[in-house]
Amino acid sequence: MPRDDAGDAPPERTAHNRWEVARPLGLASLDGVRMAGFRDRTGGRLDMRVLPQPAVIVVIGLGADPITVESASGHQPLRGLVASLSPRPARIRGEGVECVEVALSPGTAYAMLGVSPRELDGSITGLEDLWGRHARLLREQLAETASWQERLALTDGFLRRRAAGAPPMAAEVAAAWDAIVAGRGRVRVGDLAASCGWSRKRLWARFSAQVGLTPKRAAMLVRFDHAARALLAGERAGDVAVACGYADQPHLHRDVQALAGCTPGALAGLTASTEP
Repeated sequence: MPRDDAGDAPPERTAHNRWEVARPLGLASLDGVRMAGFRDRTGGRLDMRVLPQPAVIVVIGLGADPITVESASGHQPLRGLVASLSPRPARIRGEGVECVEVALSPGTAYAMLGVSPRELDGSITGLEDLWGRHARLLREQLAETASWQERLALTDGFLRRRAAGAPPMAAEVAAAWDAIVAGRGRVRVGDLAASCGWSRKRLWARFSAQVGLTPKRAAMLVRFDHAARALLAGERAGDVAVACGYADQPHLHRDVQALAGCTPGALAGLTASTEP
């Protein structure tokens, strides 16, 4: 891939060269932030199932056409979007998709979104609904900038300004989230509460307000994330159920159906060509 005039490193090629992927070079990463630029080299049609992740996903669209989110609530054409930690089953469709994608840890999302994650209520929300004209101006700046590294630097600067002076997540909530991630979702809420010196009720309330999920739901999401990655890698559902701590294969089936809106077999059949 040729370099551009601004001196970008050649973008990575993924999924049989469909996607250009640009990652920040020389930027000191903000805690809890991962970002990358994506462009569909084919200019073709994207039809992608939204899979829940243990991160809040912000997508800033740069293409000529909006990205359409299709869910039980209807069709939403959006120039930018925020997918909550555990969005309801949905699909994203678009033509010639080009975007900057930012993944925010729950603690960082709590500081940067400007609203309690609980207000997202398992939804996919228009970015301008949260960040208003600031989101629109950022998208316009990014669209007018040809270099991926300049785009990522602009995004990084925007996020740093939002993070300055933002309220931190409670240390106890952050520790509970870290314990859930470290245990790959195989934790007991009672143990989490005891470790931070809170009652189960207090942990439940504070965690839900600042993360947007109950501790039990968060553990379910983290466990699902490991299972989904294994299924997409081609591992058998029965083996995945055992490795990820599900009671049995039907338990895995129920969780995948609830979070992804499909069966483990259908999830395993997804190809990386539809996932930037």
